[in-house]
Amino acid sequence: MIERRQFLKSTAAAGLGFTILQSGVLSGANAPSNKMNVALIGAWGRGRAHHGPISSENVVALCDINEGNLAKAAEKFPKAKHYVDWRKCLDHKGLDAIVCCTTDHTHAFVSNWALNRDYHIYCEKPLGNCVHEARVCRENWLKKKHKLATQVGTQRHQYPNFNRVRELILDGAIGDLKDVYAWGNRQIPKPGYLPSAGDPPKNIHWDLWLGPSPYHPYNPGYLHGCLSWNMYWDFGSGQIGDMGSHTIDLAWNGIDATLPTTAEATGDTFNPEVTPVKMESHFDMPANDWRGPIRVHWYQGGAMPRSPKGYVDLNKIGHGVMFKGTKGYVIADFTSRLVLPFGDDADFTYYNKRDKDEVIPDMGHFVVQWINACKTDLKTSCDFEYSGNAIEMMLLGHVAYRVGKKLKYDGAKGLTDDAEANKLLSRKYRDGWTLNG
Repeated sequence: MIERRQFLKSTAAAGLGFTILQSGVLSGANAPSNKMNVALIGAWGRGRAHHGPISSENVVALCDINEGNLAKAAEKFPKAKHYVDWRKCLDHKGLDAIVCCTTDHTHAFVSNWALNRDYHIYCEKPLGNCVHEARVCRENWLKKKHKLATQVGTQRHQYPNFNRVRELILDGAIGDLKDVYAWGNRQIPKPGYLPSAGDPPKNIHWDLWLGPSPYHPYNPGYLHGCLSWNMYWDFGSGQIGDMGSHTIDLAWNGIDATLPTTAEATGDTFNPEVTPVKMESHFDMPANDWRGPIRVHWYQGGAMPRSPKGYVDLNKIGHGVMFKGTKGYVIADFTSRLVLPFGDDADFTYYNKRDKDEVIPDMGHFVVQWINACKTDLKTSCDFEYSGNAIEMMLLGHVAYRVGKKLKYDGAKGLTDDAEANKLLSRKYRDGWTLNG
């Protein structure tokens, strides 16, 4: 009898057309032996959002540094084995796939270790907390993309509006693309790291929460969701790893970009403990096979691009994008868009509107797309190449902000033209932690 894991690999390689129906049943392969064995790392918080989609599979392992969270998740998955250390969880016998919902500073670690063990991996955004981490995960997956499916958790990508915006840009609704602007208005100022609050309770494994990051004393203020920790340099990448990842995805989906050739940024006075609230970064992107070179711009925390018309208030869009072309603008948020023609010759005769049968089909549920991909063609919308490139650009903006100068960037080598900046492309880890385990 064919073993379950070999069956999954062979069906994926053959591209067999199994699909997950809305009922959650795997059509054509609903026998228990044909379901994936999944580990959920980060069992509560953001992980709770995955309980429904992954319940179609065999959830055999749960991992969380908070044993109370494990107990709550066990109500949904009573047969799963419990772990507090994700490194040990990844050695659970017979795993096929990992869902990573940990803190940002361990995303790249869990992802790369999972790839090294030939597991399919769904990782919440951002993929990395520095340029080096994003590059390592992307390059490792590119060597294995013929057998592993990856997805980064920018789940808003499932909104049909993402495809409608892409179609407008590709079909020439604004002429030749020149600039792309993305912004987010979230403002979460913090003075610095939290003070010690004594010893953690017995159910909290604080040293494992810190993981590879430098030591900081326990404070429960870090544990109230992502916005309580991801603005600190040692634990997150601030706005760009938070809503910035979702917003740049809306822009990224319409430009087919790889890596920038330059980066420059300005913002709040540098705080060595906390990422900036207000910042803007700008990148030169090379041409591809359907457009010329463009500029990509990111604004956050009150910094904003200039509106093309006084009657268009971009500040009304909390997180949005604007594409500038030779014939006008497309302005959008996650679920809506508008086209603003510009110039006396903007008569839309240049717009090659596609037929209905050429409209990009909806992708369906974002997590389910990844589950299906693990068992069929391995193709997802936000794999480690697509999303890795996007977050590498954004993280490079942080480097430019910190050195205070415009950088030239060699994407093939992963190096800038500045020695000080190159030191900031990676981060130091605590003894006993390695990215390549």
